[in-house]
Amino acid sequence: MQTGMHTDTERCVRAVRSKDARFDGWFFTAVLTTRIYCRPSCPVVPPKPANMTFYPSAAACQQAGFRACKRCRPDTSPGSPQWNQRADLTARAMRLIADGVVDREGVPGLAARLGYSTRQVERQLLAELGAGPLALARAQRAQTARLLIETTPLPMADVAFAAGFSSVRTFNDTVREVFALSPSELRARVPKNRAAGSMPGAAPGTTPGALTLRLPFRTPLNPDNLFGHLAATAVPGVEEWRQGAYRRTLRLPYGHGIVALTPGPDHIACRLTLSDPRDLTVAISRCRRLLDLDADPAAVDDQLRADPLLAPLVDKAPGRRVPRTVDEAEFAVRAVLGQQVSTAAARTHAARLVTAHGDPVDDPEGGLTHLFPSAVALAAVDPETLAMPRTRRTTFTTLVSHLADGSLNLGVESDWAETRARLLALPGFGPWTADVIAMRALGDPDAFLPTDLGIRRAAGELGLPSTPAALTARAAAWRPWRAYAVQYLWATDSHPINFLPV
Repeated sequence: MQTGMHTDTERCVRAVRSKDARFDGWFFTAVLTTRIYCRPSCPVVPPKPANMTFYPSAAACQQAGFRACKRCRPDTSPGSPQWNQRADLTARAMRLIADGVVDREGVPGLAARLGYSTRQVERQLLAELGAGPLALARAQRAQTARLLIETTPLPMADVAFAAGFSSVRTFNDTVREVFALSPSELRARVPKNRAAGSMPGAAPGTTPGALTLRLPFRTPLNPDNLFGHLAATAVPGVEEWRQGAYRRTLRLPYGHGIVALTPGPDHIACRLTLSDPRDLTVAISRCRRLLDLDADPAAVDDQLRADPLLAPLVDKAPGRRVPRTVDEAEFAVRAVLGQQVSTAAARTHAARLVTAHGDPVDDPEGGLTHLFPSAVALAAVDPETLAMPRTRRTTFTTLVSHLADGSLNLGVESDWAETRARLLALPGFGPWTADVIAMRALGDPDAFLPTDLGIRRAAGELGLPSTPAALTARAAAWRPWRAYAVQYLWATDSHPINFLPV
């Protein structure tokens, strides 16, 4: 079992006294005298150390009887980076809870996905986070409810069910218990100059019915390679770059959605249009994963700076994130389509599949036309219609058949090492394809691409070893952040993926 930062009282007290925002989401401060809990960067005068106790999650604070601070709004902290750095039971469970699995399938469904008994999952989460899966899901529902209350004009009954509550009464009781305010009082506190549905910093061109919100992150965040990569590889009909925003369609549990993401100095402006409001929590979780918003850039950059040949790259543009995905199966398919071809050719191949086999959607703003085809739809495609070499065609059809029948799982609950081994066992899957899927779809922060031509070219220019074996040996010092080192090495090239579109 991992030991969380909340157990190091002295370190937590220093973070609270310095109001260090880097630790927001890592732990929460509960104040014994006021019975409220805060994020470390709360702007109020810090309480005496004797009056502070620390918890690893908002759910644990709520379960212990503390309510959320109205000044620092700890329920809106960036997520803990632990859950995207680790692949153990607790981290996989937290990723599933963030994806709404407990709300949709209950604790038995969560346990089944993880391959453990409900008792084992509950015991592990309680030991490490001070709260079980139901309490953690409840805290997430409360956060979603607050977001809807403050940023939309939805009636409270609609808010309750959209946030995942089973009844309006449970919704009212939870909101009052967590925030010490009723839902109506929460909405009344929203400033008059911040009308529902128009959060500051929202992307331009708001669509009627769209939800606009802020996605927080730990600074710094360099948007160049992050949005540059997404825009340069965008599949027509599914993705586009428009008016400073990355837009794409989303396949969600209850329906579909369209999201526009705009980079800002301290948040990502997010505009969501959903066919079913119950998908809000899942959509937010997937957008955060797409942009790697729960990363800890200070820890990453400090580790990479220790290498004198990487240090100038980090100092020049700190805070690079790993561009990930909203749909792991989609990314795996696109990785196969992109084998040994240019970015433009890969987009063309993917666009043909989208037009022929994707589900059509209506984009009120125009530009987006389809959801990316599901694995089931692609598994039914006649291989002879695929315009690709026979060997890659075999790779493609084998992959989609395994995804469609469930024998290959790339979801957030997957074990990184085991899944990588399963990928390498498929025909046509070499280390590069398996590792790029591990990096961008599975979210492994230590995935590395020593055979990538761009990486080898950058290594040679910097004076790093350029052969895969020697580079891998040198990169051992960059662990567990080698996926971030890949971003810094790629950024030495003039490829469009490294530049924020204009």
